[in-house]
Amino acid sequence: MGLADASGPRDTQALLPTTQAMELRKRDYHMERPLLNQEQLEELGHRGSAPRTHQWQTWLQCSRARAHALLLQHLPILVWLPRYPVRDWLLGDLLSGLSVAIMQLPQGLAYALLAGLPPVFGLYSSFYPVFIYFLFGTSRHISVGTFAVMSVMVGSVTESLAPQALNDSTINETARDGDAARVQVASTLSVLVGLFQVGLGLVHFGFVVTYLSEPLVRGYTTAAAVQVFVSQLKYVFGLHLSSHSGPLSLIYTVLEVCWKLPQSKVGTMVSTMVTAAVAGVVLVLVKLLNDKLQQQLPMPIPGELLTLIGATSISYGVGLKHRFEVDVVGNIPTGLVPPVAPNSQLFSKLMGSAFAIALVGFAIAISLGKIFALRHGYRVDSNQELVALGLSNLIGGIFQCFPVSCSMSRSLVQESTGGNSQVAGAVSSLFILLIIVKLGELFRCLPKAVLAAIVIVNLKGMLGQLSDVCSLWKANRADLLIWLVTFMATILLNLDLGLVAAVIFSLLLVVVRTQRPHYSILGQVPDTDIYRDVAEYSEAKEVPGVKVFRSSATVYFANAEFYSDALKQRCGVDVDLLISQKKKLLKKQEQLKLKQLQKDKKLQKQAASSKDTSVSINVNSSLEDMRSNNVEDCKAMVSPEDRMEDATASGQEDSKALDVSTLKALGLPQPDFHSLILDLSALSFVDTVCLKSLKNIFRDFREIEVEVYMAACHSPVVSQLEAGHFFDASVTKKHLFASVHDAVTFALQHPRPVPDSPVSVTRL
Repeated sequence: MGLADASGPRDTQALLPTTQAMELRKRDYHMERPLLNQEQLEELGHRGSAPRTHQWQTWLQCSRARAHALLLQHLPILVWLPRYPVRDWLLGDLLSGLSVAIMQLPQGLAYALLAGLPPVFGLYSSFYPVFIYFLFGTSRHISVGTFAVMSVMVGSVTESLAPQALNDSTINETARDGDAARVQVASTLSVLVGLFQVGLGLVHFGFVVTYLSEPLVRGYTTAAAVQVFVSQLKYVFGLHLSSHSGPLSLIYTVLEVCWKLPQSKVGTMVSTMVTAAVAGVVLVLVKLLNDKLQQQLPMPIPGELLTLIGATSISYGVGLKHRFEVDVVGNIPTGLVPPVAPNSQLFSKLMGSAFAIALVGFAIAISLGKIFALRHGYRVDSNQELVALGLSNLIGGIFQCFPVSCSMSRSLVQESTGGNSQVAGAVSSLFILLIIVKLGELFRCLPKAVLAAIVIVNLKGMLGQLSDVCSLWKANRADLLIWLVTFMATILLNLDLGLVAAVIFSLLLVVVRTQRPHYSILGQVPDTDIYRDVAEYSEAKEVPGVKVFRSSATVYFANAEFYSDALKQRCGVDVDLLISQKKKLLKKQEQLKLKQLQKDKKLQKQAASSKDTSVSINVNSSLEDMRSNNVEDCKAMVSPEDRMEDATASGQEDSKALDVSTLKALGLPQPDFHSLILDLSALSFVDTVCLKSLKNIFRDFREIEVEVYMAACHSPVVSQLEAGHFFDASVTKKHLFASVHDAVTFALQHPRPVPDSPVSVTRL
């Protein structure tokens, strides 16, 4: 009964018309307050300086608690492993780790070929970095290891510094030296990438990835997928191509493929193509079957591993290498390699490529990490992720690994098969260790065409991003432009220069978009204190005598001039022309005044000369003559001086009358508004150019007898106005109001400039 009574009024209110429901709510919440300018608001709210926290003081603190906090921050395994729920998570992590390892094995072999290295180094890169991330990473679901985009970026560097021999099938001393040189380049590159990532993470520079927007990253990875696809054509067709690097290398590779196809051996080409096609079809069918039976299967069918085993068995039994000259992986040495110091002489050549690879690798890893963290309700520390990924690459480079990142496909498998923590990553790395130590040599007869098929099939997700063009066309044309420019720049300029060009274009586009924001004149929505663009809201009406102007972006040096021009244009008054006409009339008035003064001086001279004459006559005249003269004759004698004084007085009155400088007195048209309000709610900061522009706006509009007010400034902007000495005798905090409605109400109550504010403002 009580519940029914309680819900009764709510149901009744829900059934009422909208206006009546608003009236009921208005009774519950009602507020009245006086108008508030900035001075009154600061007095009412007791504004003071915000407390500043100096992070460096915390960094320099030295205590046991501080050391313990730093240890837990940079070694997260000490936080989550003691709390690991063994019964709930262990089985899922074991199955997930096994599934990821089964994918990691063929991908590691295939992506090593992308990097221009022997396949075994892909296995090394699937072991060391994964285990290091297990210790230092904060994401529970991403799978760190070899990744196609990173591998092809490494491949472009190794090809430019240590080109491969044209004939890969002949293993001679030169080929071995070339492999060793490329391994040295790749491992040194990995060390440099790790140093960049660790350094950026320690100085809390994780925000740098924000300059790589989602359209930019997706366009870049799509172009990288095209690069990967083209790089695998030589394995699919069994061709031996010369190395290409730098701008237009992709175009040169495609042209060379087209040129050498008719010249290749038919038997070798057909055998290689059939091998790749069969492997690709099997992989696609298994993936489709996994998608269809996703709910029924405890773990996905290991299509890549089965393809690997089947292709190796067939190649060994049929003798594809000896009978059809099909390229195979070759000898895979067992056991781990000792650590090797990086070649410091290569640092200067690899610096730019290392920084680009570090940014791309971190951007991909943190993007996927945040997606999984949001889905499962935990937090990923971007700075610690930089450190973890950097240590993975740094230590991996010492053990002759190439740079790694997070794989999209393996991460999805790790999550979907029940993985709950990086224990799954540790399990997968131990499985790869078993392959390296004992089972690696079993895959020496594996055709490279099968690895190429694995790579191409795994590009499906990234190549599917081409559909972004249609979705971005409908959603946001500016993001579409970023996507297209990034894609084309990466295709034409290669991966390193393409990324630089994409970032520069993205930043320039941001500048251009802030240079041309949306400017609007605001009107009041009836019976509210809400002001909206009159061009968008038909019911919003301008307040008579008041103009409210707003920009959708902050005002700074790049758009301050556009802001002023748009303001004068939207107000409907040619301010500059009106001020120019006023100055011309005032100048003419000054000229008339000078002429009048010159005329007065002439009258004074004439009066002075006539006075001297009358005095001499009076002195020489006898007393009797003066007595006998008529009073009117005496008046006539002094009349020149009196006329001069009268003329001077009348000239002063005329000059006073001509000194009136109002638009109405000058015969100029007056604006149809007396107050201008600048809605500055969009301002996030101000610079010196913005301050000067605002000062000049005050000066110009006061010249045409319009008072200017500002409204809705945020506290940091007010502090910057104070620091820039914006407020003075002409512009005070009384011109700054808490809201647009306060400014409009004050302007209606004071239709003329406020008494304590001078009319003119000094130009800055």
